[in-house]
Amino acid sequence: MLALRAFSAPVPRQCLRVAPRAAASWSVSSKYRFYSAGAERVAKYEGTKDAQGNYLVSLIEGDGIGPEISQSVKDIFAAAKTPISWEPVDVTPIIKDGKTAIPDDAIANIEKNKVALKGPLATPVGKGHVSLNLTLRRTFNLFANLRPCRSVAGFKTPYDGVDTVLIRENTEGEYSGIEHVVVDGVVQSIKLITREASERVLRFAFQHAESIGRKKVRVVHKATIMKLADGLFVKTGREVAKEFPGIEFDEELLDNTCLKMTTDPDPYNDKVLVMPNLYGDILSDMCAGLIGGLGLTPSGNIGDECSIFEAVHGSAPDIAGKGLANPTALLLSSIMMLRHMNLNSHADRIEKAIFDTLAEGKALTGDLGGKAKTHEYANAIIAKL
Repeated sequence: MLALRAFSAPVPRQCLRVAPRAAASWSVSSKYRFYSAGAERVAKYEGTKDAQGNYLVSLIEGDGIGPEISQSVKDIFAAAKTPISWEPVDVTPIIKDGKTAIPDDAIANIEKNKVALKGPLATPVGKGHVSLNLTLRRTFNLFANLRPCRSVAGFKTPYDGVDTVLIRENTEGEYSGIEHVVVDGVVQSIKLITREASERVLRFAFQHAESIGRKKVRVVHKATIMKLADGLFVKTGREVAKEFPGIEFDEELLDNTCLKMTTDPDPYNDKVLVMPNLYGDILSDMCAGLIGGLGLTPSGNIGDECSIFEAVHGSAPDIAGKGLANPTALLLSSIMMLRHMNLNSHADRIEKAIFDTLAEGKALTGDLGGKAKTHEYANAIIAKL
């Protein structure tokens, strides 16, 4: 977990003079592996098996509808005879040294298993906790957020044939948490970009492009305005690109990407897009909107030591326990998890059953235009295995 330097609020001239120095002294090297040309694969999975030879996966069921949609995943995996053993993990937050933290037992379990599947989590309100999702990412140094968005046959949206892949740097940028009050009514927030973090996520983007057969990687940036911060990210991309001669590399401004993608997303179907943290947060949800929303969108948070795959939609407490929840996002996230674990044949089989069920349209949940209960939708997928 990266430690943030605490900032006080000195007089304006002192503050503006010392802030860059403080940012530069923020320690990052201890949690980064350095990847040079020909280095080992970034975020390589080395699994843990139980006595029966099944891979152990930490399961964070989550809040609200989390247990219901997690049960759908477990039922479908069991029916498909997927070699997975689930270990339930409780990540109810605690306050440790004045900061939101994950319980030690949960940390140990996820570090042991190297991979986790997570349902939606609601951060307790009014109890001093920061976002649980952010806490998980910081605790395990999950440096890349992988968000594919693929149109679902049978679910009509204004766009057809969307198949985007977006990779977001997950640890720094505007979300580094380095901000302070200069004087009353003036706040300074520091955008932190390091070469180490940039290189790592960019290398992952190129390697991921190779693994899924895409021949183009594009950096999305705003280096015309943030010449040093985004400029460093783009420059690092150009350097990493030299190590991947089979992959075409280019760059595009964030505002141009948004305009072009919402005008015609087809030209982005052959690329992997990679970008700093804030841009990725915004653009990934925009891409989800192209295919029908977060309920159909998988997500993976990738780290060097472990990775967590998750549904990024809310916990929907208003429908919890009513059997109305749509488990598709968590199911598709679990497919990403299987591929990360190199269980590709199991992933392909379950994924086909999911998309066949969606295309058939006979057993869909209410948000997809159907009347099926959560378990009925899951059973329809099982019937197609």
